Amino acid sequence: MLNIILCGAPGSGKGTQSDFIVEKYGLSHLSTGDVLRAEIKAGTPLGKEIDAIISKGQLVSDDKMIALIEHFLDSLSKDCKGVIFDGFPRTVAQAEALTAMLAKRNMSATLIDLMVEEQSLIERMINRGKTSGRADDNLETIKQRLQVFHRQTAPVADFYLEQRNYFAINGNKSMQQVFAQIDNILQILKH
Repeated sequence: MLNIILCGAPGSGKGTQSDFIVEKYGLSHLSTGDVLRAEIKAGTPLGKEIDAIISKGQLVSDDKMIALIEHFLDSLSKDCKGVIFDGFPRTVAQAEALTAMLAKRNMSATLIDLMVEEQSLIERMINRGKTSGRADDNLETIKQRLQVFHRQTAPVADFYLEQRNYFAINGNKSMQQVFAQIDNILQILKH
């Protein structure tokens, strides 16, 4: 089973690259951002709580995210070819929990880190905000999200680097060029 963690700062292209990977490799895609936004849109009590957290540029607690991932893994079909984790893990504690969850199922995951210059990230998210309607794509929240990423999520890459399950990608290139880099890695991992 091919399990991939797409890591990168907000706006690095994780969702776009996930779409390309799903199309070529048929992996299941878990976008925690999409799941959380769906919960907000549904207006559930949890959705309202999540909305208050996300609108400030903060991360949802580890325990809520880990429970969400555990449920997702339990719901995978027997013929699943693998999973793309997009937006998880975002903390070292989540990475440790994911490693344990996967080990229980005789699986592991490889992290692919989309490295993009910060000014490009800001420009991408500002432009995305003009058409996406996402409330978190404004300059103040973007800066907060980038600070949170550097403080809490960037160390996740070090965790996977120590595990020797890490690849860095130059995400400053075109979408197709970035995917070509990812595709090369996935071809190696498949064999």
